[in-house]
Amino acid sequence: MTMKKYIKQNWTSILLALFVIIMLASPDVKSWVLRQLMLTGLFNAKIESKASDAGYQKAVDFDFANANDAVKQNTSTLRGKVVFINFWASWCPPCRAELPSIEKFYGRVKNNKNIFFLIVSEDDALSVAAQFLHRNDYTIPLYRATSIVPGFLYNGVLPTTIVLDKDGNVRYKHEGFANYGTENFLTQIEDLTKE
Repeated sequence: MTMKKYIKQNWTSILLALFVIIMLASPDVKSWVLRQLMLTGLFNAKIESKASDAGYQKAVDFDFANANDAVKQNTSTLRGKVVFINFWASWCPPCRAELPSIEKFYGRVKNNKNIFFLIVSEDDALSVAAQFLHRNDYTIPLYRATSIVPGFLYNGVLPTTIVLDKDGNVRYKHEGFANYGTENFLTQIEDLTKE
């Protein structure tokens, strides 16, 4: 069998194999594919109606600082606000896939004083995360954890997203990528600020 005949008979398999190789080699391609899957609506975030329904417990607090260590805080100081926490890394394709939805959500609520965004980078160097955000025109605030984060909140799976209500109770926890830019999620967050 000649090479030309082989390619003609197996062109779909060859294309599929090339696509898989490219996906494995390129985080940008992988995140693009995941982002397309998010658009189906299967990965939309949803908050349970009550903290007791979700089966979660009161959050255990941890320390964090902004990118230049100018502001150091503890999550306990955020009581009275709904806190959106996202653990991510610039090298993580699922994190890259969900960042546009987080940026969209942030853009809609950034002036709401009752909502705090705690976007925690797990990159080895915070400057790498800052450069990634800047290169992609993301305006979400960047922080790093400065104490041990309780395993209940974050056990190393990227991305991990948590929403704390105004009393510090975990109302939403999701490991893996999700779409946070939907009207439904925005409404649920706004409802939490009114509780």
